[in-house]
Amino acid sequence: MIPPRIRRRRATDLDGCVAALAEVHRVDRYPLNWPADPHRWLREPHPARAWVAVDADADAGIVGHIAVHRIPNQVGGPPGRPTAEVARLFVAPRARGLALGGALLGRARKWANERGVDLVLEVAAGGVAAAALYERTGWRCIGTSTAPWAAPDGSAVSLRHYTLRHRAPGSDGTPASTARRRASRPAASRSSGGSSTSTS
Repeated sequence: MIPPRIRRRRATDLDGCVAALAEVHRVDRYPLNWPADPHRWLREPHPARAWVAVDADADAGIVGHIAVHRIPNQVGGPPGRPTAEVARLFVAPRARGLALGGALLGRARKWANERGVDLVLEVAAGGVAAAALYERTGWRCIGTSTAPWAAPDGSAVSLRHYTLRHRAPGSDGTPASTARRRASRPAASRSSGGSSTSTS
């Protein structure tokens, strides 16, 4: 099998992305609450960058997706480190076992390193496979919170927050409390009705 190719997302990819997302939702229940308009859910808020994984063996079908959304500084607050949230990360079931989740995260990490940007993401506490992937690839859990949205049955959803700090050559970084403040702000996936990833 030819490995899927990762490239920037195009407007014409959205139908394929929604088809792959529907497959993920059927298998993994991600996103936890299926959006009323999945095309809009993938488009908004307008991402700083988004990529897709394309299956060369299946007529260029979309088998993976990831986006990054910049998080603005709080109005009136002190300037902080540039930060972006990783969101809308998923891998179609038929493309699993190819380390594609890690490759998509690597693409986002490369984008962030080139711009001196820290990354954050969140995942539902039950996402054991996703959490293992993040921790294998250098992400650090910095806390938990209760999501501002509920599960389909109305129950509360616990979220785990992760950060991946950009470190310039020779830099020793800044205190972890900075990243915690960033992760506590409203971010792209907070209104999504689902945590940010499904890659198991």
